[in-house]
Amino acid sequence: MSKYKLQFCCYALGILMFSTACSSSETNDQEMEKEHKIVVYQVFTRLFGNTNTTNKPWGTVEENGVGKFNDFTGKALQEIRGLGVTHIWYTGVPHHAVIRDYTAYGISNDDPDVVKGRAGSPYAVKDYYQVSPDLAVDPAQRMEEFEALIARTHSHGMKVIIDIVPNHVARKYEGLNNPSGVRDFGADDDTSVAYHRENNFYYIPGEPFKVPAPLDGYQPLGGEQHPLADGKFDENPAKWTGNGSRDPQPHFYDWYETVKVNYGVKPDGSKDFPELPEGFDKKDYKAHFEFWKGQEVPSSWKKFKDIAIFWIEKGVDGFRYDMAEMVPVEFWSYMNSAIKMKNPEAFLLAEIYNPKAYRDYIHLGKMDYLYDKVELYDTLKNIIQGKGSTDNIIPIQAGLADIGKHMLHFLENHDEQRIASPEFAGKAEKAKPAAVISATIDQGPMMMYFGQEVGEPGAEDAGFGKPSRTSIFDYIGVPHHQRWVNEGKFDGGQLSEEEKGLRDFYKRLLNLIGKSPAMGGAYQEIHSHNRQHTDWYNDKVFSYVRWSDIQRLLVVSNFDADSSFGFDLQVPAELILAWALADGTYEVEEKLYGRAKAKLHVVEGKGRIRVDLEPLESWILELPG
Repeated sequence: MSKYKLQFCCYALGILMFSTACSSSETNDQEMEKEHKIVVYQVFTRLFGNTNTTNKPWGTVEENGVGKFNDFTGKALQEIRGLGVTHIWYTGVPHHAVIRDYTAYGISNDDPDVVKGRAGSPYAVKDYYQVSPDLAVDPAQRMEEFEALIARTHSHGMKVIIDIVPNHVARKYEGLNNPSGVRDFGADDDTSVAYHRENNFYYIPGEPFKVPAPLDGYQPLGGEQHPLADGKFDENPAKWTGNGSRDPQPHFYDWYETVKVNYGVKPDGSKDFPELPEGFDKKDYKAHFEFWKGQEVPSSWKKFKDIAIFWIEKGVDGFRYDMAEMVPVEFWSYMNSAIKMKNPEAFLLAEIYNPKAYRDYIHLGKMDYLYDKVELYDTLKNIIQGKGSTDNIIPIQAGLADIGKHMLHFLENHDEQRIASPEFAGKAEKAKPAAVISATIDQGPMMMYFGQEVGEPGAEDAGFGKPSRTSIFDYIGVPHHQRWVNEGKFDGGQLSEEEKGLRDFYKRLLNLIGKSPAMGGAYQEIHSHNRQHTDWYNDKVFSYVRWSDIQRLLVVSNFDADSSFGFDLQVPAELILAWALADGTYEVEEKLYGRAKAKLHVVEGKGRIRVDLEPLESWILELPG
């Protein structure tokens, strides 16, 4: 027996011995009732409840409509919860720059020259102590309406996540709702220097800001006349742009609608703040919190920590942090430890795309979860598009084995192409096997984007936003999703049979993972074993086992959209030994749809199960206890 197999066998036998020692029918029942997997449902708040179907490019609220906090009725939340959702990420809640006149509410108008789209980017936040007026039935009561939504969400058994974007703020930031004693971003900056530790922004002294030169005939608001759309914006001296551009006239593809926040990183990249002592990657958030007590930290650190605590005290349960890796990891230690001291159960998710930094942001930055975009998502997308092999999943999971429970999986979000778009897969059903793998392959959370469950293709030319992604910059409708909304009934009354079937698939899958103790347990791929020993098993199929002390699941998925596969799936001898299965025949139950019947045959300590997979079909088999 190889060293690897011996280690694996001992580990599995250890789990089995623990199971024998402490399990009981009562404990098992309790474990089956618990939720074993976090399921995040991302909603673009402005779009979710909009039932207007006009979809005019660059359309106004009056023309194209806009969703509200109040659209998340008890019925809507009940249906979201019924999908198996545990957390709702309400995207676009903090007040961001928008081209709409709210001066009657004391809000200044924003300049179309430094706003993307008419509805504006939710990642160009204008006031962190207030919510978007677009989202309220009565903008004067917008905070109260959001507080009511928090309470409704909690009453339906789900937690609330919102965005915080520490790397940058809107070009025209105006904190009109700051709590007493809170100074605005940049209010005390010395603008005569490029950098000072206590400055909130970086500056280009002596240089005024210039609006980017437009590309491809672009005109703000699609060319509509607007008193502020004059190709100018008053900012002198110019600030660095959000993505780090130091040019007073950023490029059109820079994040020109935002300015970069200074966290005490000098222009040469050196750090102007205390660093964490060696070994702090192994210390908990309490130790991190104690470390920062009495330390001198940059002004921007304190401002964003106060913002996060403000929302935690409002009842928000956690945050999705935009472009977290563009902010130093020490700041995250400082802020996240403070959040955890207020709410130890807070959900902290980082958008991050650099695998080399993953462990620092988890262990030093005290993030709970990270986007698993450049590894599992990109690999699955390639397989769906016929450009990759399922063999490539194995090294991905092996490389993340020590942090798998921290990796959040998804197939759609607001930045990515819709699965059903021609640019991705052209058909939502093609992602079914990838969805099963994303949801079941490890302990990390699974995330869904609203409309994914009914095959929304993101086909609208919304204005600033173009097809394949549902626009985050425009007032627009989301047609397939709107058929499920069904004029506010939230009953799927207008869905086609195909769309109903897709939603049923996701509902089955997400509820299954929530109720499966194996999702909190171990993982072992059996794909490579079957590639070597099983006829008709190829790199369009992928298989693995998940198990806990009371449940054993075998997952096998077929990515081929055209071909079915029938084969005897092999269960390696070390697993049969670890599970203490004697030679014989065992009934095996398929848990996703319950239609497939199978038997596990154990002969001379080796297992095999006859599997007959239709195109794009997955089986989640529960093995005998």
